[in-house]
Amino acid sequence: MSISTKYDPTAAEDKWYSYWLDKKFFHSTPDEREPYTIVIPPPNVTGVLHMGHMLNNTIQDVLIRKARMQGKNACWVPGTDHASIATEAKVVAMLKERGISKKDLSREEFLKYAWEWKEKYGGIILDQLKKLGASCDWDRTRFTMEDDLSDAVIDSFIHLYKKGNIYRGVRMVNWDPTGKTAVSDEEVIRKEVNQKLYYIKYEVKNEGEPSAFLTIATTRPETIMADSAICINPNDERYTHLHGKKVFVPLINREIPIIQDEYVTMEFGTGCLKVTPAHDLNDYELGVKHKLPVIDILNDDGTLNDKAEILIGEDRFVARKKIAKMLEESGHLEKVEDYKSQVGFSERTDAVIEPKLSLQWFSKMDQLAKPALEDVLNGEVKLIPEKFINTYRHWMENVKDWCISRQLWWGQRIPAWYFQHEEPVVAKTKAEAIEELINRVPERREWSEESKSGFRKQAEEFIRQDEDVVDTWFSSWLWPITVFGGFKDSQNKDFNYYYPTNDLVTAPEILFFWVARMIMAGREFTGKKPFTNVYLTGIVRDKLGRKMSKSLGNSPDPIGLIEKYGADGVRVGMLMSSPAGNDLMFDEAYCEQGRNFANKIWNAFRLVKGWEVDETLANPNQKAIAWFESRFSEALAEIESNFKQYRLSEALMATYKLVWDDFCAWYLEMIKPQYQHPVDAETKKITVQYFEQILRLLHPFMPFLTEELYHDELFGERAEMDCCIVAEYPVIGQANEALLKEAELVKGLVSEIRNVRNKRQISPKEALPLAIKVNSGLDYKQWENIVFKLANIEQIELVNDKVAGAASFMVGNDEFFISLGGNVDAEAEKERLSKELEYLQGFLKSVDAKLGNERFVQNAKPEIIANERNKKADAESKIAIITESLAALEA
Repeated sequence: MSISTKYDPTAAEDKWYSYWLDKKFFHSTPDEREPYTIVIPPPNVTGVLHMGHMLNNTIQDVLIRKARMQGKNACWVPGTDHASIATEAKVVAMLKERGISKKDLSREEFLKYAWEWKEKYGGIILDQLKKLGASCDWDRTRFTMEDDLSDAVIDSFIHLYKKGNIYRGVRMVNWDPTGKTAVSDEEVIRKEVNQKLYYIKYEVKNEGEPSAFLTIATTRPETIMADSAICINPNDERYTHLHGKKVFVPLINREIPIIQDEYVTMEFGTGCLKVTPAHDLNDYELGVKHKLPVIDILNDDGTLNDKAEILIGEDRFVARKKIAKMLEESGHLEKVEDYKSQVGFSERTDAVIEPKLSLQWFSKMDQLAKPALEDVLNGEVKLIPEKFINTYRHWMENVKDWCISRQLWWGQRIPAWYFQHEEPVVAKTKAEAIEELINRVPERREWSEESKSGFRKQAEEFIRQDEDVVDTWFSSWLWPITVFGGFKDSQNKDFNYYYPTNDLVTAPEILFFWVARMIMAGREFTGKKPFTNVYLTGIVRDKLGRKMSKSLGNSPDPIGLIEKYGADGVRVGMLMSSPAGNDLMFDEAYCEQGRNFANKIWNAFRLVKGWEVDETLANPNQKAIAWFESRFSEALAEIESNFKQYRLSEALMATYKLVWDDFCAWYLEMIKPQYQHPVDAETKKITVQYFEQILRLLHPFMPFLTEELYHDELFGERAEMDCCIVAEYPVIGQANEALLKEAELVKGLVSEIRNVRNKRQISPKEALPLAIKVNSGLDYKQWENIVFKLANIEQIELVNDKVAGAASFMVGNDEFFISLGGNVDAEAEKERLSKELEYLQGFLKSVDAKLGNERFVQNAKPEIIANERNKKADAESKIAIITESLAALEA
């Protein structure tokens, strides 16, 4: 197979992804190997690929590809979430374009349209993930509304209801007026909003006395018609005279009492609070405490209802402006001020959330939370990074009951049945519900079969199922269980083999309402944890630190990036600066750097492949070959350590340095033959072997480039299934520490010689003499071939004293001299050495101060103390040598 002069990512990506799919490399079935399992955080069927998905799925793919190469049975389960609120909104919008209103459809008709939309658009994001190189087992693709997954949701509801964990009641919820449904606390996004603070005058009821007014500050004048009281702090001396009095609600003149409660902050606004129990959670609790009436003036769509008495049918925000004007005209508006405050918005529709009393289904969470909290605190489930443990603990110790019902049609319908005025029956089917109606009443159980049959017919006609569906998260908390059929059959082969899964990669913002709930569900329904490690990625932000969003226009198109830089370039770019749990400040330049890295590897490969071989030549590169073997082992140990700590960015950067610096910039330069000269057979053979190991090491990060190169004829003929994707991942070897230290000194020497050339503008083609005063014991003669080649040195002379009139420098404790034939500027040399001496003296002073600190010496680890003492000895040695050099120059 010939190799082109330029790497074409598009051709390689299309070719190899199709090949991997065709050969079933992504597919997994249970066998005798150790399983390694990841379940994808299922993206919404409404979703398209964004930068957060790119980061998250790149990390998952790196982990799964590495495990596959290490001989594990790697299984990455893909799928999508039905996303009740978001999908229903999309379907309603689609119907509107067709001139159809949801209210004119039956539930069954609407669901037909919803499934039509899902089949057309629901798989877009999964197809986009394939462009990224995601090696999911696509044969296992699941959807949260498949029949068996939906059955599991209903069965879990019934299970928890029978345990007493699920109940129905009227409580204050977060209401989304656009979606016309309740949403959970976690689906409310708090944003700072510029608002107005309206100072409204309420007339005090003073029979037979002159008019007096009480001023209230509020951001929501449209809710004054729902006021049930005015509350003042009993300790506020300004309002002592108002105890026991009443006021009139402006515009509607309804009387409400003035109540006293220390809940009121005397310093905020005017120190008076309008209490509106139906439209504020804190007001509701005050209302319960003081037995105030609840007046709900808003319809489900956020418009004013009949109880408002005025502006009926107006939208709440339109009503706000109109009421402000009406208050001003009636003399009830004292002033208006600009005001900033936090306002809740629906995560799904971006509508302003309305606190609303509503009859809903709730799940008790306190008992479910206890084992899930214990799993994290005892390390059974590891949160990575650990800084999230305290956040998790706080949430779980202060957990609230979960509102699990949603006023939608798209989703799993709540299995509750209503008959006449009886309490609802929770059952999976209508038939089971009717039998439960009979069995739960003692008199009915005693009926004759004829009476029971008559009741069944009557119930069959009039019984109705709850209209609501369960919260989407009540479905996805079962995800790791249901994708393997574990809820239906906990003894099935797949479930027992793949569950618990190994790693979950997700975003911190869903730590509580998905990750924690999956741990709860795992313990409740299987008795096991659902996963062992939770890798929490950071948020992808732009260069200015802003979260990427469509509204800001600061989020690039991921598919466009792939087309521009190649999937491998984008993968590398995403991982370059995304340490676990820390936000990624994304810059497109990272993707360009990733592409450049791919081109560097491609060109290095072309270089090696282009070498002609002379079988008669001996191998002159043993030292370089031995060094790189040790360096590869050293780097591999570092990379593996980073992987174990889930420091994927650091693992990539260590790999990047090994390939770009050590292999390309040093090793290949050490061994490459002169221009148009052949190389010995052994050097090329070993270099090709090293290159193949590098390809295997790189594959999890850069799957397409590595697979393309892996199949080049340079490596010999490949069998059909001999692919990089399943090649053995490199195994850590033994590193020669002494050899590595020697090589660092030699590399430092070469760099310093190059610096001398640059500073004195000496041509690289001019060979220079080198004298060495060895203090370290290193045998530089063993490295002279490399020094000659990389630094263009004509000879190496070992000396016992300093060489007068030569340019000098130090590497480690060894002294080096380059005679430049009288071209050395003695004053410049003295200045350079003096600056270096000044730096070393300052450094030594800081080390001495640290070692002279008794607290530091007593508390620091022994290895840290030893390291500081080594620094001290090294600095003292260098100071002595530089002092000698300066004295020689003075002489």
